[in-house]
Amino acid sequence: MNKRDGDSDTSPPGARQVRLAAYVMLASAALFFGGAWLSAQLGLAQRWAVIFDLVAMAGFAFAIIVLFQVWRLRQRQGD
Repeated sequence: MNKRDGDSDTSPPGARQVRLAAYVMLASAALFFGGAWLSAQLGLAQRWAVIFDLVAMAGFAFAIIVLFQVWRLRQRQGD
């Protein structure tokens, strides 16, 4: 398996998961604002805006859970 530049052996534990959480948060924010804008532009029913918001909130919740797991992993590594 090839290692990418950011995945070296010296990177802190959970660095890959932190990067994943960052990408998910970015996509969730884009979905939240983009979905609200798109539903307003297309004149969609309010339920579509709510669906976009719920999916974005699920993405944020996923990212928070992943970040919490990384935090706990790093705490255990320090002991």
